[in-house]
Amino acid sequence: MLLKNHLIEVFKKSILENNILLKENIVLKWVHRFGIDSLNDLLIHSSALKEYQHEEENQEQISLMDKVDEEENQEQISLMDKVDEEENQEQISLMDKVDEEENQEQISLMDKVDEEENQEQISLMDKVDEEENQEQISLMDKVDEEENQEQIKLELSKTFENIEETKWESNRQENSSCNGIFSKEQNSKNIKQLTDINKLPLPNIKNLRKWINNDKKAS
Repeated sequence: MLLKNHLIEVFKKSILENNILLKENIVLKWVHRFGIDSLNDLLIHSSALKEYQHEEENQEQISLMDKVDEEENQEQISLMDKVDEEENQEQISLMDKVDEEENQEQISLMDKVDEEENQEQISLMDKVDEEENQEQISLMDKVDEEENQEQIKLELSKTFENIEETKWESNRQENSSCNGIFSKEQNSKNIKQLTDINKLPLPNIKNLRKWINNDKKAS
């Protein structure tokens, strides 16, 4: 049994090494020792070994193909990643450009709106200022008119005082025998002037002094 195992191992080795001479020598020893009928027990190892070798070759080919496929897949993945990155960069650039244009449009629109609002505010402020100026002018005119009225009253009061003084002077002159008749006529004239003055309309403040002076000259 040990001899058979030994011959089988040597026979396998001869097949692996492709040693034909050693293989024939093992076959002869096997037939001589165990007979030709048992030769199939030896040759069967040759078929099994060939199948093993063929399987190993297939495994090597499969491994090689897997390696090649993996490398190709890695290359394709790298290429796809590169293409995707470039496309992403292009999309990002395009989006940035679109965003910038939209921002510029929004800024322009906001500037236009601000300008219109500023113009409206300026127009409104001008209108308000004009109305305030008109109100101030009206108020100043009213104040001037009131001041003119007060001034006229003051001047009339002074005129009345002057007439009273004249009247008093006339009364004093009545007591004088030399100027009795003249004083009486003068008093009558002054009283008539006072009555006429009360009937006169109020003059404009600009002509007041001229009017007063004329009145004094007439006296």
